[in-house]
Amino acid sequence: METLLIVIFVVGYLAVVLEHNIHINKSAPALIIGILCWTVYILMTDKSASEVHHELHEYISEVASILFFLLGAMTIVELIDAHEGFDVITKRIKTNEKIKLLWIICLLTFFLSALLDNLTTTIVMISILRKLVKTRKNRLFFIGMVIIAANSGGAWSPIGDVTTTMLWIGGQISSHNIVFTLLLPSFVCLLVPLIISSFLIKGNFESPDGDQIDFRMSPVRFTKSHIIYVSKFEKRLVFCAGIGSLIFVPFFKSFTHLPPFMGMLFSLGCLWLLTEIMHKDKNDEVKDPISVIGVLKKVDVPSVLFFFGILIAISSLQATGILKNLAMMLDESIGNIYLIGLSLGVLSAIVDNVPLVAASMGMYDLKEFPLDHTLWEFIAYCAGTGGSALIVGSAAGVAAMGMERINFIWYLKNIAWLAMVGYFAGAGIYILQEILFS
Repeated sequence: METLLIVIFVVGYLAVVLEHNIHINKSAPALIIGILCWTVYILMTDKSASEVHHELHEYISEVASILFFLLGAMTIVELIDAHEGFDVITKRIKTNEKIKLLWIICLLTFFLSALLDNLTTTIVMISILRKLVKTRKNRLFFIGMVIIAANSGGAWSPIGDVTTTMLWIGGQISSHNIVFTLLLPSFVCLLVPLIISSFLIKGNFESPDGDQIDFRMSPVRFTKSHIIYVSKFEKRLVFCAGIGSLIFVPFFKSFTHLPPFMGMLFSLGCLWLLTEIMHKDKNDEVKDPISVIGVLKKVDVPSVLFFFGILIAISSLQATGILKNLAMMLDESIGNIYLIGLSLGVLSAIVDNVPLVAASMGMYDLKEFPLDHTLWEFIAYCAGTGGSALIVGSAAGVAAMGMERINFIWYLKNIAWLAMVGYFAGAGIYILQEILFS
């Protein structure tokens, strides 16, 4: 049974990794391997059907908490974007110097990624760069650095990266501690390649042609017969309320001790109520595209289904004890938690970091490695930042690859080495912190 489960998982996961080569959305094989693994488990195990059902329900509750959290967060971000709230940032970037823009974009990405998430931030920053930099050739290097900055910024925030969120929701790390311990290593992970890049690029860039017109009311959506407008006040209000609601979630968990998805859905409900009141006097045709109902149509549901499939598949490996055996093998062959973390980080550049972290959560017991143990902190850093080494190694990289058609080999030659230098520099800072302050 164990061999068959591993074969199903590996074959299915290859289909996920080779998504762009075989032209099949990764959500399809993820769902298939998730269900197939549990089907094989229930048909071939010695346990009764009721025992397997009980196990499945336990894992489903864990997976559902992650999915509800992601769904709430993505809806809030889409709502901000529907109101063109991110113009608050775009209109304040005024420079044509490459080095200056690189520092502004990377630092902004680093902190914005911690507040939102690395995937959403990457999409937002690419949109900003398209408005600021005319030629795609000039944009590519900026976007490569945005991937590094987004992954570095997401690693130290409980809501900045899916893997960090998984560890937070799973009870491996606490929100305040992960910020305190990973902020400096994550910043160094960006700072080192950023300093090196400052010596690699020179001169100015050309902005897109056309004058920017500052309307009191700016159009955000077009229909066949209407232009839908949102006022400056509404833009700023939704932007501030949306960002504030995301920041509120960790505080809600710390105060109430309820799961994070409860805080996220509460924030979504409050923002939903605010926008409903704000647009109550507008007709339906004007209101629908900028309402939560309209925004939900734009939420990336395939990604949610991908996470469900892959996490359910991982849970089957955990239920059968395969991950426990892998943990024992890692301990016997490597043993050192820093080497284990570094290995997982490098491996996350080849395959997605979500199943890797899910596997590590199943491999190591909380009784042996309790809340905020060095192992979990270092895995959060390595899994969050290691994926920057390859364009397909992180959700941020895959999004950038799709939006700007970035070539795998180009990224490998121009960005990968910078990402790896930053990765090991940040890891060194974390280890030094532990030696000095543990």
